[in-house]
Amino acid sequence: MKGVEVLITRLDPSVPMPTYSKPGDAGADISTRIDIVLKPGERALVPTGISIALPDGYVALVHPRSGLAIKHGVTMVNAPGTVDAGYRGELSCILINHDPNESVAFKKGDRIAQLVIQKVERAVFTEVKQLPGSDRGTGGFGSTGRT
Repeated sequence: MKGVEVLITRLDPSVPMPTYSKPGDAGADISTRIDIVLKPGERALVPTGISIALPDGYVALVHPRSGLAIKHGVTMVNAPGTVDAGYRGELSCILINHDPNESVAFKKGDRIAQLVIQKVERAVFTEVKQLPGSDRGTGGFGSTGRT
């Protein structure tokens, strides 16, 4: 299967290129460009050492790694992070350590997140006086799970 071409610049040549671990994976692993320790409850902006250029009509979504979440309580504050097609700066991840007792150390090159590339549609917003009805109506925040 041919994928969409994403141009990439490694700002640090020793940082690995994003890679898909297994066939069929949606997310390509991205790594940290620095050594960092996150204390319990601490968050930090962690640089990845890469910049990308997406074609117009695409977005890169930065997702947390489930293994880091279950093993260490590490996730991303703004998951998923959104990388717009026009952005050319270094990709960084806002990581947080939710473990109440243990610090988590990352070494340069450790995998910290996943990059998912998706096609996007641009909305045309049309203001109306009233929205059409629906089965759900205005119910939100758990309303579909109530009995």
